[in-house]
Amino acid sequence: MKSRPRTTGGATRRQAMAEHVMRQGSASMTELAEAFGVSVMTVHRDLDLLESQGMVRKYRGGASALASSVFESNIAYRMTAQTAEKEAIARHVVGLIEPGSSVMFDDSTTALAVARHLGEVAPLTVVTNFLEAIKLLAPMPGIRLMALGGEYYPTHDSFLGVACVDAVEAMNTDTVVVSTSAVSDRHAFHQEQEIVLVKRAMLASGRRCVLAVDHTKLDRVALHRVAPLDAFDIVVVDSRAPVEAVQRLRDRHPRVEVAEVLDA
Repeated sequence: MKSRPRTTGGATRRQAMAEHVMRQGSASMTELAEAFGVSVMTVHRDLDLLESQGMVRKYRGGASALASSVFESNIAYRMTAQTAEKEAIARHVVGLIEPGSSVMFDDSTTALAVARHLGEVAPLTVVTNFLEAIKLLAPMPGIRLMALGGEYYPTHDSFLGVACVDAVEAMNTDTVVVSTSAVSDRHAFHQEQEIVLVKRAMLASGRRCVLAVDHTKLDRVALHRVAPLDAFDIVVVDSRAPVEAVQRLRDRHPRVEVAEVLDA
């Protein structure tokens, strides 16, 4: 018989519940009630609070941390997904950045992986709306950091909205690095319009634009088109991408580069 997690307090239970959903990807109300030894009504209330904190997405009968065509997965879940692939992409993208240049990053966890390597090509001027990246880069030697403001969205741990778009439009950087939730052979997509508007503004503000996406994003679509693939100068994918998917990209784009994933 499986032992139930101890629920010594509401906050402790909700944290454990969020971790359970992120670990499993999704969970039903009845599953969570059974796992944590509480009523379905208590699970409802816990999930309402977790959703307001951006930890999970609640749906009829359960909760999910997974992305869909209309919802992006939460930041906590994305931070743990495809880490080897994002690291490979990050190493490759850093090699495209010139010391002394300016770089703008979006609030993707792929861009965050790139940010971890920026000390290797410092000095740089870095512009971003991603709070996690701001905290990472603030103490990094050789990095002149410019933070984009706006309304804070806990689901993405970033600043979005009109104020952020206005701030982006006032900039002109050498390189822009963005990722998107889905990529077909013609377009890049994202589920949420607030993020789409910021990404579009970023693409318009860069002299050179790099799309960095791991293989799980390929051959997919989402609710909103961010931009056609020809809006990007370079597309970087990881080596775990199917050969056929990479070829379809290359049929439509002149510069698709593959980052080699190192074996563990």
